Amino acid sequence: MLRSKGRLGAGRALEESTEADINMAPLIDMIFILLIFFLVTASFVRESGVEIQRPEAASAESEDAVGLMIGVTPAGEIFIDGRAVALRRVRAVVERFLLENPAGGVLIEADRDCRSGRLVAVLDQCRLAGAEKVAVSAAAVAP
Repeated sequence: MLRSKGRLGAGRALEESTEADINMAPLIDMIFILLIFFLVTASFVRESGVEIQRPEAASAESEDAVGLMIGVTPAGEIFIDGRAVALRRVRAVVERFLLENPAGGVLIEADRDCRSGRLVAVLDQCRLAGAEKVAVSAAAVAP
């Protein structure tokens, strides 16, 4: 009995040594490299976080490279990244954004029913913060 057990044990050892072993380390390394590549090349869009109805303009143009979006509601509330921001804080938020993205631009999405004085005040705060590329969003008029 002892002898047959030894043969059986030797057979198991032989079977275990012939099985293929899959090394996952290179696959995991490749996945991390791809993840880093996509994070570095991705562009993150910041939304204003408020639903507005833009005014229509015949001269409206599409712009792809916008960095910071500021929303102004009909009641005059200001939203950046989904959070309400006081007018006096807009300048600091834009300055911080420009430190992170020196070539970034600012897009103000003002509702068509918002007062023009509030829009001009937000625009002024963006300019005082040092933003050179400031635009006001408008919907294009259908021909």
